[in-house]
Amino acid sequence: MTLPFIDLAAQQERIKDSLFARIEAVVKSGNYIMGPEVGELESKLAAFCGARHVISCANGTDALMLAMMALGVKRGDAVFCPSFTFAATAEMVPFVDGATPVFVDVHDDTYNLDVESLKRAIAHAKSLGLRPAGVIAVDLFGLPADYDAIEKIAADNGLWLIDDSAQGFGGVYKGRVTGSIGKIATTSFFPAKPLGCYGDGGAIFTNDDEMARLLHSYRVHGKGAHKYDNERLGQNSRLDTLQAGILLEKFAVYPDEIEKRQIVAERYTNGLSNLVQTPHIPEGLKSVWAQYTLQASSEEQRTKVMNALKDAGIPSVVYYPLPLHQQTAYRDFPRDPAGLAVSERLSKRVFSLPMHPYLSKADQDRIIDVIRSAPDLERKHPAPDFRQPTGPRPVGTAIGSAAIGPPQAGRCGSSAAFKTTASRA
Repeated sequence: MTLPFIDLAAQQERIKDSLFARIEAVVKSGNYIMGPEVGELESKLAAFCGARHVISCANGTDALMLAMMALGVKRGDAVFCPSFTFAATAEMVPFVDGATPVFVDVHDDTYNLDVESLKRAIAHAKSLGLRPAGVIAVDLFGLPADYDAIEKIAADNGLWLIDDSAQGFGGVYKGRVTGSIGKIATTSFFPAKPLGCYGDGGAIFTNDDEMARLLHSYRVHGKGAHKYDNERLGQNSRLDTLQAGILLEKFAVYPDEIEKRQIVAERYTNGLSNLVQTPHIPEGLKSVWAQYTLQASSEEQRTKVMNALKDAGIPSVVYYPLPLHQQTAYRDFPRDPAGLAVSERLSKRVFSLPMHPYLSKADQDRIIDVIRSAPDLERKHPAPDFRQPTGPRPVGTAIGSAAIGPPQAGRCGSSAAFKTTASRA
């Protein structure tokens, strides 16, 4: 039996009664565009992460575009982003008035932006006559980036910061929930995301009232106070009411699903950490585990392990087989002059395992057993007994010791059926 990479059917079975009731209510209401469910969802997302404003939109890529439009990105601006990520992060930079993406390397253990590489890239951009404007940090695979260090570099250089949390909404960075970090944060509701709808969707988060006003305008054709007096050039990027209704029912179980993902991740780590490099979660951080990504010792070892998994009917996916600076559309853009060696090495070594809140213990044991039996894997040290029961931990605890929960409220691979692989939009 082939296992699903992401099991949306299991989630649907859990919430089907309320989900189908919500869909029926939207269909019967006739409020298909900007119905009340949209505002309800935005309010709940804001309360969850602690952001003052949430503006939903058509997808995660549009969320980045709208954010940069509101920030006034223009030709001659340099926008710094990691090379080891999905294309949307860099794609929207030149799309918005011809600005220039400048690629930065990442850390080998967290896969997130490396501030030493960022410093070199800023200096290099200046030498090219570009104006350093902002940083887009990515919460790759669900883990928040190193925001203390990134925010300091941004402040020292007068740069704005976007938290691209397409894969990481709900993660925790030292008490802050993603969505509340940065001048603006963005996320995606692509179906394979930890919080996904049944189509495309996205959202933008900000604590800045003026940014929120601009984002509301840009989202709907640049509208002004009157519907037919457009004050600026904008986009048509609204979240459908039907998708908002679906997200409301999924969001109701999302905190519990995040906790279940912690258990799945911990079990993988316990069973595999003496064979391959497992994910590193720094103290005070919490991942929402959009992916559980291993790092082999070489491309050859990765191929052997992935082939063993395939032969056993277990899917695995490489995110990402090419860093952005090596892809055809992005080869000519500037980068850290010291090179992007970590991004290049990771693309040859990483691979991701099935990860979702409904992965059974028996199926996970099977995955772990196949990897442990794969050829040419030598144990680095004795492994813990991963078959010991892993009970549910209290809500608010997780790998990395970070708590989750609302503060006191004030993109690669086939996506067929979203059961065998995941993607990013």
